[in-house]
Amino acid sequence: MSSTVLDALWEDRDVRFDINPSQMNMRPGESIIDKLDSIEDTKGNNGDRGRLLVTNLRVIWHSTSLPRVNLSVGLNCIINITVRTANSKLRGPTEALYLLTKCNNTRFEFIFTNLVPGSPRLFTTVISVHRAYETSKLYRDVKLRGAIISNKSLRMLPLEQVYDKVGGVWNLSSDQGNLGTFYITNVRLVWHAVMNEAFNVSVPYLQMRTVKIRDSKFGLALVVETSVQSGGYVLGFRLDPAEKLQEVVKEIQSLHRVYSTNPILGVEFEVDDVPATAEELVVENIQDDIDIVNDDEQSDAFAAYFADGDKQKDRPPVFSEELGLAIEKLKDSFTLSNLWEVVDHK
Repeated sequence: MSSTVLDALWEDRDVRFDINPSQMNMRPGESIIDKLDSIEDTKGNNGDRGRLLVTNLRVIWHSTSLPRVNLSVGLNCIINITVRTANSKLRGPTEALYLLTKCNNTRFEFIFTNLVPGSPRLFTTVISVHRAYETSKLYRDVKLRGAIISNKSLRMLPLEQVYDKVGGVWNLSSDQGNLGTFYITNVRLVWHAVMNEAFNVSVPYLQMRTVKIRDSKFGLALVVETSVQSGGYVLGFRLDPAEKLQEVVKEIQSLHRVYSTNPILGVEFEVDDVPATAEELVVENIQDDIDIVNDDEQSDAFAAYFADGDKQKDRPPVFSEELGLAIEKLKDSFTLSNLWEVVDHK
């Protein structure tokens, strides 16, 4: 018997360019925290007025005139946020928000400028929401051997409720097994060893792939499989008698199904001016003369945002047969055609 499998969470863990309207919609549990109009994507679309949406999982920017030109930057990808001066075509030299991100071992830099002078909201909202995201990872990430137990009691998360505490649960990760305790809550399943509180595991329902009863060398066991992005763990536990095992499995599966309909992602943040409802923020599909090709390959638009963090000085010039002149040597894996594809073909 298997529980509901949640769609893989990508919104906070990926950087995507020119996504389709369905990917700009909010996933279950995702909510818009703030909306800012008149925001320029100064690095990739300098001179283009757009809208910035800050959710509890990501930062979304799209062009006002051409919504298919857009960005989705996951909060988990952001490694540094700074406020520096940038040169905007619409405002000239002005303070801008710099986001340095890392996704799949590639660094990207984004620069956002508020075209409304004197408003710090762009800076304060993004910085504060990212901080709230960073301090609430136990809602979303599998944690092994964490500081989650204190004096044999679960250290509760702000939005957490414990529904059941089950003793006599054997962790089957070793040949001998370890006796411990389950905490079954509204957001996760926690186990810790009786003899060593530091030997523990916290598995959010968000990262649970399946919850089943399987046969093992120890007899029937409760087996939890986690998502690939969380490490693809297979965790086995044994409870006696068999009736108790069945009861606990059904309880976890039921809570997992309830969670799947309305996930609790843990990012708590409020702004003074409440943004419009999600329905009012849906991006209209503007018909134009561009044929949109659905292609699973990542768009080469990322070249405009590529952050060459290791570059300390200009690379030596090399002769380009394609251009017939000397150019700075390109970074490995980049070609001239990649760079030209950043330009909007008309």
